[in-house]
Amino acid sequence: MKDAHRSGCPINLTLEVLGDRWSLIIIRDIVFGNKRHFRELLTQSMEGIASNILADRLKKLLEEGILSKTDDPSHKQKALYSLTEKGIDLVPVLAQMAVWGRKYMPVSEELSIRAQVLEEGGPGLWRDFAEELRELHLGKPSKKRRGPSVTERLQRAYEEVVARKKAIAS
Repeated sequence: MKDAHRSGCPINLTLEVLGDRWSLIIIRDIVFGNKRHFRELLTQSMEGIASNILADRLKKLLEEGILSKTDDPSHKQKALYSLTEKGIDLVPVLAQMAVWGRKYMPVSEELSIRAQVLEEGGPGLWRDFAEELRELHLGKPSKKRRGPSVTERLQRAYEEVVARKKAIAS
C-alpha cells in the first residue's frame, strides 16, 4: 500500500521522502548548481548518479511535490525541473546539514565554502536565498536587493577559493 507509512513520526516521514542516497544530492544540485535538466543532473554531479536512479528519484520528488516539471521553452525535447515551495522550504535543512558536515566531516575547502557563507549569514541569508529561488523557480518577483544576490555571493566565494588554491599550486 503506497500511502502506508512506518509511523507518524515527522523525522521518519521526512526520511521516507528524502532519506535515500540520491534525493538530497539532486535537490542540492538544483538549489546550488541551478542544474534543471535531466542531462545536467546526470552528467554534472560529482557523485555520478546512474540514469535509471536519477529518473526514479526525479519521479519520486515530482510525486512528493518537491519538484515540478515543465517543457523547456528553449528546446522541445527537454524538460525543466523546478523547485516547488515545498522544495524551497528545504533550504534551511540543507544549510543545517552543511553546517554539521563542516563541523564533523573531512570536507574540502572549495566544496564547503558555500556552507560556510550560509552558516555565517544565518537564517536571514537563508530567507534571502529562498526568496531568490522563488523568483527563479516559481516566477515570484522578489524585493529589490542591494549588492550581489545570495547565489552570486556563494559562487564568488567558491571561485575565490578555487583561484587561491590554483595560485598556491602554481
